[in-house]
Amino acid sequence: MDLLEYQGKQLFARYGMAQSPGRAARDVDSAVAAAEAVGYPCAIKAQVKIGGRGKAGGIKIAGDVSQAREHASAILGMDIRGLVVQELWIERAAEIEDEYYAAVVFDRSAKKPLVMLSTRGGVDIEAVAAETPEAIATLHVDPLVGFKPFHGRRLAFEAGVAPDVVRGVAELVGQLYAAFVGEEAMLAEVNPMVVTPAREVLALDAKVTLDSNALFRHPDNAALTDPSDVDPQESMAKERGLTYVKLDGDIGIFGNGAGLVMSTLDVVAGAGGAPANFLDAGGGAKAESIVAAIEVILSDAKVRAVLFNVFGGITRCDEVARGLIEAVRILSPTVPFVVRLDGTNDVEARELLAAAELPGVVTEATMDGAAARVVAMAAEASA
Repeated sequence: MDLLEYQGKQLFARYGMAQSPGRAARDVDSAVAAAEAVGYPCAIKAQVKIGGRGKAGGIKIAGDVSQAREHASAILGMDIRGLVVQELWIERAAEIEDEYYAAVVFDRSAKKPLVMLSTRGGVDIEAVAAETPEAIATLHVDPLVGFKPFHGRRLAFEAGVAPDVVRGVAELVGQLYAAFVGEEAMLAEVNPMVVTPAREVLALDAKVTLDSNALFRHPDNAALTDPSDVDPQESMAKERGLTYVKLDGDIGIFGNGAGLVMSTLDVVAGAGGAPANFLDAGGGAKAESIVAAIEVILSDAKVRAVLFNVFGGITRCDEVARGLIEAVRILSPTVPFVVRLDGTNDVEARELLAAAELPGVVTEATMDGAAARVVAMAAEASA
């Protein structure tokens, strides 16, 4: 789960990271009030979960109340690379002498947190890594040992940090690591970390990605979820207790068991189709859950055909067939269904479907045959 800048800064504040004072605002009047509170000059900053705000005109400096109102009016509602600005962060403008970069990310290959520090802050760090990788000092941290003060000093010396701020930079990097671990983040980044003429070290920006699987241990962070970021189909599926992931294709997929669904995605792709989703109804799926699953699949307007692939172990195929019959009668789908049922009570299931004579529903005996059929149907529907 990605956080907005001000949310990341509020999280960093829990760990004592020095920052410029600021306030969030959702309308122009609140932004002006915030600017008056933090003082001038102040930065009016668009809050969107994407980089490049400054280049897009989403960060402006206001020297007085009229400029604060002018900039807030211009930035609110602005489209920045496809994201509309709905919130602002107004903070006291900092005097900047140097700009550094610091980040902690989980390195899956090493299975350890990776801490990075560079004196090339305030720019696209990916470009720095590609063009001058030696400008970034790195350190893998043993989770059992943790990040120690000497780690921070070592990184600062290797990165070429000015000697008089080595201690301050090392302290802020240590606080960044503490936030990364304490909040169970996947990424905690400050770009830029600035050094003021008074040689203070401040976190001027914040980029944080939290592990959504750990949010149940962090109720305060769970409250930061932005409903507009959640795919409507995924939200609907979660409410119904279904495992669903939105994909980019036009063939709806229903299966019972994650392994079977993954195999179904591969077989459909191998047949030349593009799955629209991953949906696992789980073992022992009942008729009511079948109806809920179909409703979720059909809520995606891109779906042109649906493949039902069920292997009956715990799940009874006849129960799945009853659910499908009920769903078709309730929802009256306009897209075709290809059904492959195998396993427990599969004969009874096929008999139920044949007797129901559902419009647009056909059965196939094999997974390969079902995949080829549904791909053909989706292509025909799109023609």
